[in-house]
Amino acid sequence: MDAGRILVVDDEVPIRRLLRTTLGAHRFEVLEAGNAAHALQAVRERGPDLVLLDLGLPDRDGLDLLRDIRALSPVPVIVLSSRDGEAGKVQALDEGADDYVTKPFGAEELMARIRAALRHRLQQQGARPVYRNGRLAVDLVRRQVLLDDAELHLSPKEYEILQQLVLHAGKVLTHRHLLRAVWGSELEADVQYLRVYIRQLRAKLEADPERPALIVTEPGVGYRLKELQQTSW
Repeated sequence: MDAGRILVVDDEVPIRRLLRTTLGAHRFEVLEAGNAAHALQAVRERGPDLVLLDLGLPDRDGLDLLRDIRALSPVPVIVLSSRDGEAGKVQALDEGADDYVTKPFGAEELMARIRAALRHRLQQQGARPVYRNGRLAVDLVRRQVLLDDAELHLSPKEYEILQQLVLHAGKVLTHRHLLRAVWGSELEADVQYLRVYIRQLRAKLEADPERPALIVTEPGVGYRLKELQQTSW
């Protein structure tokens, strides 16, 4: 039984061959597209469960293609690119990418990102009210947060940030996304407020706030709620 259907969009044949082998070993059906036109056709006609998208395509800019894919489908998109600048990562995520992996990448890291993106899609399709991740449990209906079964008190802003991270567990959330969702602002100057609240959340949730294992920083981009063992809804 296939684990799902993944569309690989990359103009480099060796990369497509490598990904076909890697994904095939994990029982994924692999579709391939070497340019934007073929990629859009595959999204329309084949309905992939996830797209791995290289930004450096020969016929169109990858970010333009990302916008078109997002207009067509809520399919998870993980961007693969040699563009390692922070601005490029932020732009791709703000345009609707679910994650961003810089080339060269390790197979295990990529598979972990794929699993997280697919889980997130399932959660959105049939989200349940209680999220469990290791020692953490969050009841989104009762707005209740438990750590090792003991209730934690969070300020309203701390809870709203955690709520966003839970709703997008495993996905990188940019500073802009969090500021817009929690404060209704996108001002870069307000990022410092966000950092203060993230620091407070870590002090309450992490075993070692100086070495966070749950709320991890994507430098220059934003934050991710890392999915630990025994993650479920």
